[in-house]
Amino acid sequence: MVEHQSISTVLPLFSIVIAVYDDWIALDPCLRSLGEQKPGPEFEVIVVDDGSAEPAPERICEWSRRLPLTIVRQSHAGISAARNRGIQTSRGSVLLFTDADCRMQTGCLVTLAAMIADSPQHNCFQLHIVGDHSRLVGRAEDLRLRTFQQHMLQPEGRIRYLNTAGFAIRRTRVDAAAGLFDPVAVRAEDTLLLANLMQSGEFPLFVANATIQHTIPLSLAACFLKDVRSAFVERKTYEIIASKGVRIRVNNRERLKVLSSMWKTAGQDSIGRSAWFVLVARQTVQRVVSFGCECLGIS
Repeated sequence: MVEHQSISTVLPLFSIVIAVYDDWIALDPCLRSLGEQKPGPEFEVIVVDDGSAEPAPERICEWSRRLPLTIVRQSHAGISAARNRGIQTSRGSVLLFTDADCRMQTGCLVTLAAMIADSPQHNCFQLHIVGDHSRLVGRAEDLRLRTFQQHMLQPEGRIRYLNTAGFAIRRTRVDAAAGLFDPVAVRAEDTLLLANLMQSGEFPLFVANATIQHTIPLSLAACFLKDVRSAFVERKTYEIIASKGVRIRVNNRERLKVLSSMWKTAGQDSIGRSAWFVLVARQTVQRVVSFGCECLGIS
């Protein structure tokens, strides 16, 4: 059901798809960052409400005065199904996915549009994701993102990494009716998409100067609880990936190398080192829970 719609007569270059589930507070600054992308390439914003407890509040609907905004409401079906619904509603020649808790940095769309125009041989594009330094959990996230993206970057400019906090794909590469995302994957859906792309011999092209900031509003304790839940929920997705015979996760040797690189990047100050310990603790929790589920045969 389309709850709200404000469509420009100009066919947009980008269709920016944002799936939300009770994320209205976080979405407001996200939409503000999109409004600050003008002047720039034409775009539309499609917000898919995946069965939130309350429909979009007035302050969100008011953004249609400044943005070509469409709000679609559906019964709760998971983030993959919500993004597929956004694709079906979209009109742009490039689909761009981001999250409600993300902020596009200045000139992001201009830079991305230029890269797409200059790279006709590429269909997929991974934007540069960074964290928010205002809180410790954000610094830890920034440390993880920056180091991991650097580690996964290939010599030719493509990247063995996909994060739908900032991922773009040409419409010609997508079967809108079938959907881009597997609805079975309620977590790690972007990793499954990467596995599918890798099977077809394609990696996303990394767009280093098109930056999106990922914010984490949760407390550290809430982050640990989310990590435990994620480790349970994403197991089904990784089973699907394993059945494809595609190696996605880094091995233990690579993991140690990444952690060592993160330690060096963290620097000598106490805040940077604290962020590193938070990051290691969160990753350890996920690995322990995932290993425990594997041993117990929980799927």
